[in-house]
Amino acid sequence: MVATMTLSFFFLSLATTLFLLLLHSLIKNKKRHGRLPPSPPSLPVIGHLHLLKKPLHRTLSALAAQHGPVLLLRFGSRRVLHVADPAVAEECFTTHDVTFANRPRLPSARYLSNDYTTLGSSSYGPNWRNLRRIATVDVFSSHRVLRSADVRASEVRDMARRLFKAAAAASRPVRCDVKARAFELSLNTVGRVIAGKRYYGDGAAAASEEAERFRAMVREYFAMHGASNVQDFVPVLALVDIGGVNKRAIRLSKARNEWAQRLIDETRAATAAGTELGKTMVGDLLEMQASDPEAYSDKVIRALCLSILQTGTDTTSATIEWGMALLLNHPAAMAKAQAEIDEVVGTARILEEADLPNLPYLRCIVTEALRLHPVAPLLAPHESASDCPVGGYDVPAGTMLLVNVHAMHRDPRVWAEEPERFSPERFEGGKSDGKWMLPFGMGRRRCPGEGLAVNMVGLALGTLVQCFEWGRTGDEEVDMTEASGVTMPKSVPLEAFYWPRTEMVSPLTELH
Repeated sequence: MVATMTLSFFFLSLATTLFLLLLHSLIKNKKRHGRLPPSPPSLPVIGHLHLLKKPLHRTLSALAAQHGPVLLLRFGSRRVLHVADPAVAEECFTTHDVTFANRPRLPSARYLSNDYTTLGSSSYGPNWRNLRRIATVDVFSSHRVLRSADVRASEVRDMARRLFKAAAAASRPVRCDVKARAFELSLNTVGRVIAGKRYYGDGAAAASEEAERFRAMVREYFAMHGASNVQDFVPVLALVDIGGVNKRAIRLSKARNEWAQRLIDETRAATAAGTELGKTMVGDLLEMQASDPEAYSDKVIRALCLSILQTGTDTTSATIEWGMALLLNHPAAMAKAQAEIDEVVGTARILEEADLPNLPYLRCIVTEALRLHPVAPLLAPHESASDCPVGGYDVPAGTMLLVNVHAMHRDPRVWAEEPERFSPERFEGGKSDGKWMLPFGMGRRRCPGEGLAVNMVGLALGTLVQCFEWGRTGDEEVDMTEASGVTMPKSVPLEAFYWPRTEMVSPLTELH
């Protein structure tokens, strides 16, 4: 009896001690961090993970509407600051830009990012600064973008030529897989700029099978990447590798690295053999490698190849697809864009990239598409390097930051006139100047390829609208449901009927 009482007293004392230690830790933590952002009720161990449904940006928008635009959430063992307020987001990327310049080291991203060394995954430091410098100066500078204008023009016209050829052979409206055509255009363009390679259409280097493998890799990469893998936040699940996530990531990482190294080796071999590939990104970087092997190592070139190939193809093609879907559901806007192009460019030739500054309504369409369907609805996750005040709250070091661009682009406090409605006119004549938009991020980690992407989308949409008439495949509107993923793909891939405009048959016939 005495032994039992002693044992009971021991466990009671232990429980009391643990409780007091926990209480002390909470009080100390609260004093240290002061006023933390509000947080919805959570569960032990998993925190708020039970509240999360896909697509994640929609779930977080609903939580913000219920509990406030600045929330401190707990994804398992990790603190997450969710921001859906434009002023607070701007504060994060201006006043506290350096503090939030890091990336969280999510376990699922370890293999997909070559141990967190790619441009998108690397935290703020020497490696990131080197990659960013190369991307900004050697890849996306105004001079480099201008130099590749002929490649973009050539690929957009080749897409138009192939569409025209298919329609002419059928002598009736033809069904078009818009999603597939947009991806082919993007991959051909980026492939040529990077390594002088085409993957689709006439003159492609017998690479359709290789292109489909890459397309599958891109799809799998974005499906696995981001802030919605439960194993990233509950470490015990990572130990047992539920669903084989780690195995998939290792296999995918190996395939991606082999792909990128093949581009480097082929360029190196072609240069040694005196084969003319034209000016390419890989060729330029290999030339620089000779004088600075460390800054331009194969590892660095691989990282840039993968970053640009993956993000450049998926985000650009997705924006073209969303843009066409919006125009199909709003034929008046498509007719207005077509009339603008006819007036500025005419029907004797196909529009060029140099025409884009003179087509303000087309630019409004692209901007409105990016407002409603931003390429990264939550941006890429950031992480605080130290304690900092944000929006009147105290945010602890090591907190992952998710900025809900999708929610802010539809905020009725900013976009008072039907924020959910597609209306390019809201941007005409500078009417929306000063209204907050952030489709490409902000601050140090803003997307360096923004200008190139906007030009590419404008050129592609403008050419499709100028050269062809378009119609939906049924009486109902195009399904605009969003699927889950870092880049917010359409749930139902876009298909549409098209036929050549009578006025454009002559210039289309002259395309070779």
